[in-house]
This record gives sequence, C-alpha cells and structure tokens, in this order.
Amino acid sequence: MAGRAGPLGRAAGGAAGLALVVLLVAPLVMTFLKAGEGRLPGPAEYGALRFTLVQATLSAILSVLVALPVARALARRRFPGRRLFVTLTGAPFLLPVAVAVLGLLAVFGARGWVNDLLGLAGLGPWRIYGLHGVVLAHVFFNMPLATRMLLQGWSAIPAERFRLAATLDLPPGQVFRLLEWPMLRQVVPGALAAIFAICLGSFSVALILGGGPRATTLELAIYQAFLFDFDLGRAALLALMQSGVVALAAVISLRLARMDGSGSGLGRERQRWDAPGGWRRALDCVWLVLAGLFLTLPLLALVLDGIGGLADLPARIWPAMGNSVAISLGCAALTVCLSLALSAPMARWSEGLGLMPLALSPLVLGTGYFLILNIWVSPARLALPVTLLVNTLMALPFCLRLIAPAWARAEADHGRLASQLGLTGPARLRWLLLPRMRGALGFGAGIAAALSMGDLGVITLFGSPERETLPLLMYRLLGAYRTDAASGAALVLLAMSFGIFFLFDRLGGRDA
Repeated sequence: MAGRAGPLGRAAGGAAGLALVVLLVAPLVMTFLKAGEGRLPGPAEYGALRFTLVQATLSAILSVLVALPVARALARRRFPGRRLFVTLTGAPFLLPVAVAVLGLLAVFGARGWVNDLLGLAGLGPWRIYGLHGVVLAHVFFNMPLATRMLLQGWSAIPAERFRLAATLDLPPGQVFRLLEWPMLRQVVPGALAAIFAICLGSFSVALILGGGPRATTLELAIYQAFLFDFDLGRAALLALMQSGVVALAAVISLRLARMDGSGSGLGRERQRWDAPGGWRRALDCVWLVLAGLFLTLPLLALVLDGIGGLADLPARIWPAMGNSVAISLGCAALTVCLSLALSAPMARWSEGLGLMPLALSPLVLGTGYFLILNIWVSPARLALPVTLLVNTLMALPFCLRLIAPAWARAEADHGRLASQLGLTGPARLRWLLLPRMRGALGFGAGIAAALSMGDLGVITLFGSPERETLPLLMYRLLGAYRTDAASGAALVLLAMSFGIFFLFDRLGGRDA
C-alpha cells in the first residue's frame, strides 16, 4: 500500500504523522514539566483515582451483564422491527453526553418519572446524584455498545454449527456450553476492557451527576483545580495520572478486543432451533422490552420537556449555535483531511499514530494546551480554535478506521489499472479514490461532526460567555437551575447533532 501511495501521498502522510505527534506530545510534555513543579499526589488525588477506577469497573461489569441477555435474545429471535432495534443500539454513540444525562434526569431525577411513581406508591424519593447515578449513565451509554460487540460474536458462529446441534437434538443448555460459551470467553473480556477504558475518560457524566467530593473522577478534579483553585501544578499532576491510567487501559483493551473466530461456514442464514417458545421466549421478550424502554424513555422525556422549554431559551443561544456549527464543520473537514493523509501511506506506523488519541482524554490535552498558551496569551481568547483542535484529535481514530479500509479496497480493486493509465498524485485521488470512498468519507465526517457538536470537555476550561458552545450554554443553564431552558437547549443540540450526522452521511451516499 505504501508503494502505491506515490511520493506525494507519502509526503502528505509523513507531514500529517509528524503534526499529529507534535500535537499529542507537546501538551503531554508541558503537563509533565508543570507537574514536576507541584507536590506529590495526596489523599485528594488518590481519592479521585480510586473513584475513577471504581465507577469504571462497576460500569463495565453492569453494562456487559445487562447486554448479555439482550444480545442473546437478538441473536436467536426474529421479529418485526429487529433491524430497527439493532440500529437503536448504535444511537447512544452519536448522542451528546450532556443531552443524554439531561434525559436521564428527566426520568430518574428528583422531579422525574421514577420518583413520581415512587411517590404514588408511598415510597421516598430516589436520588440520582453520586456513584450510582454515574454508573447508571455509563450503563445507558455503554450497554448498547456491549450489545453490539456480543451480537457480533454470536453472528460469527457459523450457522452449520447450530444446524448440527439441532441434528444431534442437543438441549439449549448443551448448545450454550458447546457453542456460545467458548465465544463469550473470547468476546466478553474485550468488551469489559473497552468499556472500562471509555468510562475512565468520562467527564460530562461526573460533572453533572457526581454529587460531591466523594464522587469526583480524575477529569472532574482537573476541571475543579483549574476553574475553582487555578492550581495549575495540581491540574497538571492529575492530568498526568489520568493520562497514565487511560493509556494503560487502552493498551489492554486493544489487546483483548480481538476475537480469534469460531470457525468458518458457508454464510447460510442462521436459524436457532435451540430457542423454543414458552418461558424462554417470554424471558427474551422481557429483556428486549426492558432494554428498549431504558434506551428510549430518557429521549422521550427529553423531547417532551424540551418542547416546553424552547420558549425560555435565552438570546445568546444563537451565537452559541453558530460557534457549535463552526467547530463541528471544521472538525469534520480537518478529521477527514488528516485521515486521508494517514491513509495514503497506510502502514503500521500510520495506523498506530491514528490510534494514539485513544490513550488520552480531551481534558488532558486541554490542560496541556492551556499551560502552553498561558505563557504568551490569554487561553480564553483561543477557546474555540483549541476546542476545534482537541475535538479533531479525539475523532481521528474513529474516522481513520472508516477511511483507511475504503482507501485500501479502492487501491486493491483498481490501483493497478490506474497505475497503467498514469493516474498519480491529485488526479489519482480525484478520479479513482474519492468517488469510491464517498460512503466512508460521508460517514466518517458525520461521526466527527456529531461528536464535536455535542462535546462538553475542553471548552469548560477555556469557555467564556462570549465564546461558549451550545453544550456549555446548556450546562450553565442547568447550573443556574433554569431546567426548562436547559431542556430546550438540549433538544436543539440533539436535533443539530443527529441532523448534521445524517446530512454528511447522505452526502456520502450511504445509509447508516
């Protein structure tokens, strides 16, 4: 592949790789130097580290435990709307975190539907804030991811295995022991590690649902050290701890999240004779209904509350919307360009560089950039460009995983013919590659734009009333106890995030 990229492609890939290394290493070096000026970790820092590990562990375990029966029911049942249900499990990935948390508050909060039902039953209110609230939100986000990973594992078992089991008249318990359990031993550790790594870097959930010093993650402690104490040394020390923990978890996740396979088959349609009716069918239906309600009720509550709160939105929502759209579009463009440059000489070094942002978190990068900019200029003046840069770096691994395989397929199918016709450089990119990569480009740009649109991370370190995004405005309205206005802003943000994703996806000509 590197040989087919040509000198121009290799030069662009090298420049992109060098720029990526500088953009990732420079803030880490600055953070390390600043942390060296501070003190050693104390009880507060170790407390934040302990809570971070505990909530990530509980979130990963509960997400996978809930996903197991849901994925098994999807794997062995066929029913109208099954494809829609599977598609629903991918929605939380694009859902802005702050919006989803607001939806959870509408269902499980002090004035939520659950507490209304508890009041009718004569029971006391249930408080969502604290460890249990953080874990609940993480299960909402990551249970669908675990379901998709487990469902992929079930789909990898050849249909002939189940046909043979039916021929031998094996009972459901034996089918589980001989076919499903070996697959789960391969897939479950990777799912646990991946979700654990994701939950380590959670910021918005802990910011809104943390509930006090005992429920403070490392990223939330970084935010507090900046905003309340302006203790740059302590913030840098916490950022260094967070970076080490996330990097270690990312390495473990990448090593475990590989499935060796369950053998090959002929690709026949999978039928499950080990899934009889009766109580087993009823139990599968219960799990699917509960999972569907858990995923849809917060969004329904958010829409209902948001419609009523649209009239209470402040006038400054318009510049906030403009800032969010500008950052989102800029993030999509930069991420696609970086992904194309790294895909041109696609080798193991470029693939590894593209995955480097997974080992970091937005707040850690924001901390480093704040320390660098603070030497020469007020960081608040560059709030929006820094937010755009960090969002681009965090979206790069997802976009690269879509664009690089599409580039490789186009070269494998038509690269030799293009070389014989003398297509090189920009002409090769325009006439051969881009037309055959439209779907991946549109889908990748949509993901980058949607993730950037809903991000509430680094902007909290730099943002000011003159330079705020829509997620930051929503959080400030919530902090000012203007719940109705916050719900209205969340509804606008939800519509904009999904709208910009589907716009890019349609422009790419692929139905996601």
